[in-house]
Amino acid sequence: MCMASHAAAENTNEVGPGYVFKEEIHLTVLKTSLFFAGDGFTVYDCKGQLVFRVDSYGPDTRDRDELVLMDPNGRCLLTVRRKQRPSLHQRWEGFKGERMDGDKPIFSVKRASIIGRARASLTVEMYDNPGEEYQIEGCFSQRCCTIFNVTKESVAEIRRKVDPTTSVVLGKEVFSLCVKAGFDAAFAMGFVLVLDQINGEDYVDSGATAEPAVHPAIED
Repeated sequence: MCMASHAAAENTNEVGPGYVFKEEIHLTVLKTSLFFAGDGFTVYDCKGQLVFRVDSYGPDTRDRDELVLMDPNGRCLLTVRRKQRPSLHQRWEGFKGERMDGDKPIFSVKRASIIGRARASLTVEMYDNPGEEYQIEGCFSQRCCTIFNVTKESVAEIRRKVDPTTSVVLGKEVFSLCVKAGFDAAFAMGFVLVLDQINGEDYVDSGATAEPAVHPAIED
């Protein structure tokens, strides 16, 4: 399904106008490097149009402490930043637009448990709305995660990408991000950035035959 008409911008937690839709949307996320966790991303809609991008920030740990989600024109939509205070739960914080010194975060993401690292169990707390909370469950390394709201309804899903013309499951550097109606797609992509860092791994399976990188296919 292609991007639908925009929903009314009533949610105060929207990253910006234009990323909340009245219908479920399916985005294709393409990782731009296989060598380091978080080397960069491009995100396309079903027509092959660029929706988001995260430019390469390299293998240096210092470069990975703060990531910026941008629109196709390079406008900063959301900054996610590793909380500097040491934490076993690997807490990250999100800021609207480009983070400046003194800015207050709008949400935080932390690992719910340090046990069972192969599977994601992350809690997202929204600072503007204390009663609003999300839970991320699944295994990001296998590209299989679901984001639930406080009532346990699915608001977004990460899944392996299937080539619609051949029905072949593509490599893990290409995956699908399904965003439900009414949920901010930029927020969902911000959560993907945090998942990529917390569950960072080599995207080529050890001992497996390398799967070819495929440009996102245009879907019906």
